[in-house]
Amino acid sequence: MFNVKRTTIRSAATLAALLTCGSLRAELPATTPPTVGGVEAVGYTTIDANTGAYNQPGWVQRRPFPTTRVHIQRNPGEITVEQWMRWRNKDGENKFRFSEEIEFGLPGRIQLDFYYDWTVEDSKADHLDVAGEIRWAPADWGELPLNPAFYLEYKLTDDDRGGDVIEPKILIGDDFGDGWHWGMNFVYERELSGEKAEEIAITNAISKTITESLSLGMEMAWKRETVDGSRNDPEQKFIIGPQLQWRPTKSMHIDIAGLFGCTEDSPDFEGWLIVGFDFGAPSQKSSNKPVSSRL
Repeated sequence: MFNVKRTTIRSAATLAALLTCGSLRAELPATTPPTVGGVEAVGYTTIDANTGAYNQPGWVQRRPFPTTRVHIQRNPGEITVEQWMRWRNKDGENKFRFSEEIEFGLPGRIQLDFYYDWTVEDSKADHLDVAGEIRWAPADWGELPLNPAFYLEYKLTDDDRGGDVIEPKILIGDDFGDGWHWGMNFVYERELSGEKAEEIAITNAISKTITESLSLGMEMAWKRETVDGSRNDPEQKFIIGPQLQWRPTKSMHIDIAGLFGCTEDSPDFEGWLIVGFDFGAPSQKSSNKPVSSRL
């Protein structure tokens, strides 16, 4: 049974207050899109409008959550580079992981990502792995319930850091209306040699559009981790906390999340920072532009 920590409760309460304040202050239209000159305007802001090549909304195209992926981000011909940092603290010990990632949008609702991971522990930087992933969606956004996509990742791990890793995922997500966005991932990760570590995980995230450039939300993740020879003695981890995304320009997004552990096996704190830049204009659907662009 989970031993919920006080910091988690305070974090959740603070986030709830922020979202409530944002909901009251943000001047967003009603759930039914307005009509201007007989033309229906879809999307409360640019980030909520379905402007993608696969009809995906802007928030999907700008990596909304550090821990949860949703549908296809990159449009065909679009390239994005991202710098990631993850900070974990457990019993006063700090560990950092850095990732440099490049993403390519391909036709057919396909996305390819490649990245390099390295760590800093005890003031020492070490290579961890290089990895590639492919993401595919069977249909455009809005054509299937929960907008499913399928994801497969392979990590070539340094020989001193363990065996290679394979990681399939099922991605789902949707809009709730009024600027609310949601995503969930079902994850299986397996080390192919060494201890043959295995992880089963579920991540979940929700956010609210506050302004054209700001979204606030919450993320959580549950993980069950085992190694070969002790599959019946898993480590159970659950983390939860607030997150935000700031979009200072049309081509840049910054994601920040601070998650707090709720079980004995969990890290006390897990922080995320992602900075991304897009190259190559994403496909825009003029019929879905917000009202302000048609006046």
